[in-house]
Amino acid sequence: MTSTKDTLLRMLEDSLGQHISGAKLARSLGVSRNAVWKAVESLRREGYTITAATNKGYALSQENDLLSPQSIGRYLPCDHPFDIAVRKRVDSTNSEARRRALEGAREGTVIIAEEQTKGKGRPGKSFYSPASTGLYLSIVLRPRLQADQAQYLTTAAAVAGARAIERVTGKQALIKWVNDIYCEGKKVSGILTEGSIDMESGRFEHAVLGIGINVKRPQGGFPADLIDVAGALIDDGQGAVRSELAARILIEFWDLYQDIESRSYYEEYRHRCFLLGKPLVITHNGSRVRAKAIDITSDFKLVIELPDKSTLELPYGEVSTRPV
Repeated sequence: MTSTKDTLLRMLEDSLGQHISGAKLARSLGVSRNAVWKAVESLRREGYTITAATNKGYALSQENDLLSPQSIGRYLPCDHPFDIAVRKRVDSTNSEARRRALEGAREGTVIIAEEQTKGKGRPGKSFYSPASTGLYLSIVLRPRLQADQAQYLTTAAAVAGARAIERVTGKQALIKWVNDIYCEGKKVSGILTEGSIDMESGRFEHAVLGIGINVKRPQGGFPADLIDVAGALIDDGQGAVRSELAARILIEFWDLYQDIESRSYYEEYRHRCFLLGKPLVITHNGSRVRAKAIDITSDFKLVIELPDKSTLELPYGEVSTRPV
């Protein structure tokens, strides 16, 4: 059952920046004006900026950038397939989504958090996820894909994320094979796909697709080990974009996911990949080796040329454009 507070928030979101009288809110909600006031105060304690004006009522500030199902829903079509939950803090949105998937959560369940305490990156690495400045989002999927096609989900999400970033911020977004998005030479987003495989069929029982984005620089800046690599989409004071960005990612990814096996986005992924033609360093068989990226196969393997002019197709791995 939807609470008075949640319904009130949705009404204020629908009239963002415009005042609604307390009397009208009370009538619409079927509660007293005092109950409206209590709900407003509760939202304010959660961090929402809600103004009150005599003879005008209440209004949610257009500069408010807190995430909620209501704020994200404003940018989604009415018939969207998503069941969105927003948490203040989780260990990892991927971990939370995976727990829900194992409990039977339907495809399209979305977990979004303001902060992650154990954000996941590549195997053995973490994703820095401070409160209120990033977008941390995971989707429960039940794809009809074989285990060796997991890369389709990751690469589709990279294209969807790049499209969403360009639409919302106007910045060019490029992809570093296989799962990072860069703007202005800095990493702004990482993608992680995890799943459970049916051993008999070799197909996914479920998959969890996670995407983390540095929307603004954290207060005090990035940690020392990230300063040279990490970037952010916007500066403080440039407005509220996280809800729109979340919705646009969901829209773009879902459109690609409906026909994921066709890989219709392959050419766009390849075009956005800034590694092609560049010298790089790969971690291969436990060693770091100089190579050159020369192509991406139709199933998203990176084709590299080694110093002896032989070529190798990498299905996954860590690559760097920085020297050894």
